Amino acid sequence: MVCNKGPYIVFFDWDKSDITPEAATILDSAVSAYGNCDNVPIMLAGYTDRSGTVTYNMGLSERRNASVRSYLTSHGIPDGAISSEAFGEANPRVPTADGVRELQNRRVEITYGPGSGM
Repeated sequence: MVCNKGPYIVFFDWDKSDITPEAATILDSAVSAYGNCDNVPIMLAGYTDRSGTVTYNMGLSERRNASVRSYLTSHGIPDGAISSEAFGEANPRVPTADGVRELQNRRVEITYGPGSGM
């Protein structure tokens, strides 16, 4: 089996950090793939869209990372293997004006292996 390092990308509803059924399906794939990756490090990168303040969005991206971390650890991935960084509004998948709600930007990206998420 080959280690699929991702990224695995889960999306979030506006102003939410809970795991949707669609996100759970993607996370289940990420958990399965991790079994083929020989205990490599995992990096979570949390993002928001540009609605809300910069400070609020940093906190929201941290909460999204925490939700993904909780899901992964509850499915057997060791917490010590996971690191995360919150980016808030930075690095949008879809560039928008300030204040715009964009689903593609409300996400956590999960990558595996040395240097993941960098």
